[in-house]
Amino acid sequence: MPFGLLKYGLSKTYPAERHFPLARDLKPSYDVVIIGGGGHALATAYYLSRDYGITNVAILEKGYLAGGNTARNTAIIRSNYLTPEGVRFYDTSVKLYQDLSQDLDYNILYSERGHFTLAHTDAAIRTSRWRAEVNKHLGVDSELIWPDEIHKLCPVLNMSEDVRYPILGALYHPPGSIARHDAVAWGYGRGATRRGVEIHQLTEVTEILQESGKVKGVVTNRGTVYANKVLQATAGSSSLVAKLAGFKLPIRTIPLQACVSLPVKPFLDQIIVSGSLHVYISQSSRGELVMGGSTDPYGVYSTRSTLDFKEGLLGHMLELLPFLGEMKLNRQWAGMADMTPDFSPCMGLTPLENYYIDSGWGTWGFKATPVCGLTMSYTVANNKPHELIEPFRLSRFEEMKQVGEKGAASVGH
Repeated sequence: MPFGLLKYGLSKTYPAERHFPLARDLKPSYDVVIIGGGGHALATAYYLSRDYGITNVAILEKGYLAGGNTARNTAIIRSNYLTPEGVRFYDTSVKLYQDLSQDLDYNILYSERGHFTLAHTDAAIRTSRWRAEVNKHLGVDSELIWPDEIHKLCPVLNMSEDVRYPILGALYHPPGSIARHDAVAWGYGRGATRRGVEIHQLTEVTEILQESGKVKGVVTNRGTVYANKVLQATAGSSSLVAKLAGFKLPIRTIPLQACVSLPVKPFLDQIIVSGSLHVYISQSSRGELVMGGSTDPYGVYSTRSTLDFKEGLLGHMLELLPFLGEMKLNRQWAGMADMTPDFSPCMGLTPLENYYIDSGWGTWGFKATPVCGLTMSYTVANNKPHELIEPFRLSRFEEMKQVGEKGAASVGH
C-alpha cells in the first residue's frame, strides 16, 4: 500500500473536499421540488441552477442518491434510433455526454466503443437498413455492414453459419459509448449542490398537495413542503407517484435484469447487441463483462434477480462468444423498467398545473440523462415543453400520435 494512502487513512482530519454538503432540515418551501434522486433528477437540478439561476430546489429521494435505475443499468450510450424524433433527442444527449467530463469537471469515464446491432434474419436486415437511412439523414453516423466487415472490426465474435442464428449483417454505430453511471449522477449532484440545490435522502413523498387544479407542495415522511413547481423523475415508480398527483400514466412496470463477470484482460472493445438472441454485452474499463437481456415477461414492482434469467442469458451469450464458457459471474441485479405502449418516454406538462413528469424510460433512461436534464429544466423554468420533448407529451396517446420506437429497442422486450 502506498505510504501516502496509509497516512491519509490514519489521519484524524479529512482534508478532501466533500462531494455533497451535510444533510440539513427541510425548509418550509422551495421554488422547485424534484421527486426522485436519480440521474435525471440531478441533471435537471444542475441545469436549473446553471442555466436559469433557480437554486431554491429540493431533491427528495426515498432511498439513497442514484440508488434506483441509475445504479442498475448497463451504461450504454447511443443515438441510432428509428424515428426522427428519437434520433434528434438522443443525438443531443450523445453530444452532451462527449463533453460532460469537462462540463462537470468530473471524470465520468466516457469511452467511445462503436455499437453493433446484429441482424440474424432478413427482417432484421431490413430494419437495420431503415434505421441507418434515418440516422444518416439526420447526421448520425450509422451504417449497415456485412459479415466480412463485422469480423474485421470485432474478430472475437462467432461468425459461424453452423449456429441457430447466424449473423447476416449489423447496424454499426461508431459513436456508441459507455460511461460510469454513478459518476454521471455524482457529477451532476455535486454541480447542483455547489450552486445551492439541496439533496434530501431517505425522504419519501406520500401525498401531492393541490388546490384548484394546481400543485401546492408535497407531504413527506419528514413533514410538509410547499413548492411553486414539482417535477417527478421516479423511473420504475412513475405510475405510483403519478397516482398520488391524481392522473394515470400509460405505463407498465417490468423488471429488467443484468449481470457482470469477474474482471478479465481487455478483449472486447465494441458494444454487441442481438435482438434475436436477446443479449447485449460490453466490457467495462475495469475489465468486467456487463451483460443484459430481455425484460421479464410479467409486470411487478421488484428488483429481485432470478436463476432463470441467468441461465437463459448465458446460453445465448455462448452462441456469440463460445470461449466464455468458463467465465465466472460476479454480480446479478434487476431494475424496474417503466414501459409505454410506443416505447418512447412521457415528458413535460401534466393535467395538474405546474406539475411535470419525466417518465416512461423503459430500458433507455441512462443514455438520455443529459438531454433530460437540459430539456426538463427548460420546461420547468418556462412552463412550456422544450421542442425536443414536445413529441413525447403525455397527451399524444389521446391524440393517437404515438412515436413508435420498438424497432430500435428490440433487445429488452
